[in-house]
Amino acid sequence: MVRKQVVLVTGANGEIGHGLIERISQEGDKDIIALDLVPLDEELARRCQEVFVGSILDTQLTERIVSRYEITEIYHLAALLSTRAEFAPETAHQVNVDGTMGLMQLALEQSSWSGQPVKFLFPSSIAVYGLPDLETKARAGKVKEYEWIAPTTMYGCNKLYCEALGRYFSRYYRQLAAEKDQRTVDFRSIRFPGLISAVTVPSGGTSDFAPEMLHAAAKGESYACFVREDTAIPFMAMPDAVDGLLRLSAAPQQDLKHSVYNITAFSLTAGEFAAKVREHFPSAQIRFEPDLKRQAIVDSWPVDTDDSAAREDWGFAPVYDVDSAFAEYLVPAIRRRYA
Repeated sequence: MVRKQVVLVTGANGEIGHGLIERISQEGDKDIIALDLVPLDEELARRCQEVFVGSILDTQLTERIVSRYEITEIYHLAALLSTRAEFAPETAHQVNVDGTMGLMQLALEQSSWSGQPVKFLFPSSIAVYGLPDLETKARAGKVKEYEWIAPTTMYGCNKLYCEALGRYFSRYYRQLAAEKDQRTVDFRSIRFPGLISAVTVPSGGTSDFAPEMLHAAAKGESYACFVREDTAIPFMAMPDAVDGLLRLSAAPQQDLKHSVYNITAFSLTAGEFAAKVREHFPSAQIRFEPDLKRQAIVDSWPVDTDDSAAREDWGFAPVYDVDSAFAEYLVPAIRRRYA
């Protein structure tokens, strides 16, 4: 039996998954297998060869997938995000770490069948950073990949550990074996800033105060922002995030000097973001009621990140700055969504 070659997208129904599946299907040269806890909407499902509903922790489900398909590339988007992970840290570890470990082992198995490394694209997060106080955060400015990696959340710990796991599986797997293991994983990871999508509703990220603010304004609802007006972190419009994953996937392996890269587009405070929202939705009702515990988490993340390595190694360049993100992507798309 010849198995069909496919790209596997886990967490397909999430914020990144929608844009990623749409882009891959538009390019038309790869068949997509989607996996999520809930069924995909009909339009998204039509873009996939097959949709599997279930958990990445369900080994019987993943065994069923590999019995039918040869997986050449994995976009592992499934995760329990930062805020939700704090309410269930043990479950978060199971999903975010054990689930990732299982998929890396699946990638090794697929590599043994094909004789080629399986590409493993892993979205990481600014949650891996942990700056001790606001003075240090202001002084640090643009943070490089190797600086201030001391996460304060379970989600951040999970992401940082999985970055290390990916490095191990791609470079050091079974390094003391008598003969070198020929199975390989081509692990590539992006540390994303806060992501803003007009297509999907935010679901449990601690940086979601920005998209929540925008969606509430578009629906004519009041919004209580859970961080201070002066809170600053980096952001990116969702199309640039998807483009970053695809660009990194397409980059020749020999050009990649690192396994993990920062990418970013613009940095602004919550107050500045609210002002941009009011430019386009003058009746927006936005107030600031900081949740001190969530505030402390966001305060530990950098004001901005240094993405010079991604720009140099694989030509990353965001299309959208803050003005064009609002004018050309966010506002038009979100008006259509809630029309």
